[in-house]
Amino acid sequence: MKPTLSTPSHLTADEAQHLADFIMFSQRNCILKLSPELTQDKISYPQFFLLTYLAEEDCLSMSNIARMMGHSTAAATGMVDKLQELGHLKRFTAAADRRKIMVRITEQGRELIERMRGNIARDLASLMSQEDNAERTGKARTLISRRGNSVTAR
Repeated sequence: MKPTLSTPSHLTADEAQHLADFIMFSQRNCILKLSPELTQDKISYPQFFLLTYLAEEDCLSMSNIARMMGHSTAAATGMVDKLQELGHLKRFTAAADRRKIMVRITEQGRELIERMRGNIARDLASLMSQEDNAERTGKARTLISRRGNSVTAR
């Protein structure tokens, strides 16, 4: 029987801890590697996260942006102003209510997000490979020490 999305995953406490450690390590590693590229493009982490939200949506209202980012509308406006100035997004009025300001990512913004996504995927693949190698090395050491112990016990 194929597992469904509603089937809960059963991890042991050790497996969950190992996964949590990997996520924290990989997140820190990815963020550190993003820093030089974001600096080069003159984009802050919150601005980058806003672009990732916009890359997944057709458009967002300024109030939704503020809510999603956990910022005031004024702070969200400042981020949008900067990203619009850099050419990564554009603002327009909603057709149904001209008082409502909407924001959409531009092709240039999408290209930036795709480049960063590719870099993150490459870095994660490298980290996972290192993790796999470390796990194999650990298992090999355990196996060798068990064999060594059984040889000396004879």
